[in-house]
Amino acid sequence: MSDSMGLLGVIAVDPWILGLSVVTVVVTIWMGFWSARKAKTASDFFVAGRSVSVGWNASAISGEYLSAASFMGVAGMVMSSGYDALWYPVCYACGYLFLLLFIAGPLRRFGAYTIPDFAEGRFDSPLFRKIAVIFVLFIGFFYTMPQMKGAGTTLSYIFQSVDLRGGALEMLAPRNDQGEALKGFPYWAGVLIVGAVITLNVALGGMKGITLVQAFQYWAKMFAISVPIFVLMAVHGHYGRQLGQNDRTGAPPSPSATVAEAPSDPYGVSARAALPAKAPSDSTWISPFGPLTTKAAKAAGLSGDEAKPYALLYTYSLIIALVCGTAGLPHILVRFYTNPDGVAAKRTTMWVMILIGVFYLFPPVFGVMGRNLMPSLYEGTGAKGTDKVVLELPRVLNAGTGAPSAATVKAGSSASAAQSSGVLGSILSGITCAGAFAAFMSTFSGLLVSMTGALAHDVYGRMWRPQSTPEERMRMFKIAAFVVGGVSILLGSQVERLQINFMVGQAFAIAAASYFPLLFMSCWWRGMTMTGAATGMLVGGVSALAAVTLTNFSDLKWIDLDPFWAAHPLLRILCEQPAIWAVPLAILLMIVVSKATSASIPNDIRMKMLVLHAPEQLGLKQEYIQEHQGH
Repeated sequence: MSDSMGLLGVIAVDPWILGLSVVTVVVTIWMGFWSARKAKTASDFFVAGRSVSVGWNASAISGEYLSAASFMGVAGMVMSSGYDALWYPVCYACGYLFLLLFIAGPLRRFGAYTIPDFAEGRFDSPLFRKIAVIFVLFIGFFYTMPQMKGAGTTLSYIFQSVDLRGGALEMLAPRNDQGEALKGFPYWAGVLIVGAVITLNVALGGMKGITLVQAFQYWAKMFAISVPIFVLMAVHGHYGRQLGQNDRTGAPPSPSATVAEAPSDPYGVSARAALPAKAPSDSTWISPFGPLTTKAAKAAGLSGDEAKPYALLYTYSLIIALVCGTAGLPHILVRFYTNPDGVAAKRTTMWVMILIGVFYLFPPVFGVMGRNLMPSLYEGTGAKGTDKVVLELPRVLNAGTGAPSAATVKAGSSASAAQSSGVLGSILSGITCAGAFAAFMSTFSGLLVSMTGALAHDVYGRMWRPQSTPEERMRMFKIAAFVVGGVSILLGSQVERLQINFMVGQAFAIAAASYFPLLFMSCWWRGMTMTGAATGMLVGGVSALAAVTLTNFSDLKWIDLDPFWAAHPLLRILCEQPAIWAVPLAILLMIVVSKATSASIPNDIRMKMLVLHAPEQLGLKQEYIQEHQGH
């Protein structure tokens, strides 16, 4: 541990946690620079030359998809809400089944660079490209916010012992609601630092530069999420026994909690400390209708039985958002254009389901063990709440205590058991911090490539300057990366109070109500017209966007809607998770309007549908965007 006074106040940082996190960032940057040397053409920047193998692409997609929501948010939400939060990891994985069955193959056979390319080419409409670009940005910016929340939370945890009070930089210290300076690292600074590093990495290498990085980061995350769990279970008892401590109808929680290690039970399982007042009771935590799905109904004063219909509505809406939203995420879909053909795209999807399915076995275990071993996190808010359980839980091993402390092993001293466990706890916490960096860096990289590609290729290269050369579009890609990165950092700095998974679920709802209906209907219904597709996409997507934005403004206390939500719990649910009505609305409008405008169906629709669905062996696959074209 190192301490310094003066300009920065007091700095005390665990060297293991800081060191492993820095190594991850440095390796990521180096891999990006190394890969960038191979990115020479526009095709390299936008779709990695369409030459990524199944194994590499599956790892890269998994690395990009397993965001801060997966690595940190699932565990935090399971800890805070219990069983009803398990829908998140289940549906995150199930969404790829929709991709495999309905979208992956046809999308790759069309041979575009971006989803707006597909929208224009399918309907022969440059106007539709403009609409599609808007939703790439809407979904992308909504999805970057939880990644930035993960970045700010992680750096706040790593530098939690920093004290800027009393120094020249006191004005930068984090503050409470009363404006008083607090100990710790400012959340916004973590967002700024990580966002700047990732933006630079993407600007240099594009898609070619991040493919290797994202593939590496999947395996880094897999190691970081699994190894600490096995060690924790070896010390504190396996998962079944940990879960058994909550499988009861205990008394109401204690008004206060201590985090010091409790004595073990006769079976070798660490006993759970008293739960804070903010923690849900055992009976609530293990209920299928827990704090997550019954929040709106409970705020309206409804009883448990009265709240069940509302909880079911929320659950079904969440399932629709996560399953359909996965098949509508532009930054994931664009990766299927990097495969050589449709067969490779479908094989990639199958392997992605396997890779992410294995990964999702571990975050819920962190949530269960965090409830028992570190209940003090229930008292925290923002970057100090349950979202950091993955980062902090391994430190219960430090020096035989449940309270986190930096490891200090003096040179020449005997290796006591306490010192050994302290080093082990710090090493494991450093590993999870490194995994968290890999999580939000890989996903934010993919989002930046998606949004930057939409601006550089679709807006600049296809709308603003159709005759631009590939070199000019590559230059615009780099400029757009810095612009998009700056906006993402600004948005991410405002959402500290919101839960990571909560924001991701809303981004999925927007994708489910806009891109999923467009892609599903366009690939499988020849009767779809541009007017019908645009109407459904606009109404469904904008409605979902407006609903979740209103909810977030309320939760951030920018507007006071609490009395209104308490009086209308149904409206709160429909706004917080709008997929259950926005997705059917979008599809219905597409069908009705397309039927009314059937005269505008493209003349070559039969050939287009044949290209989308014919086996590769027939040789009908086309590349909608050719490298040699100036546009």
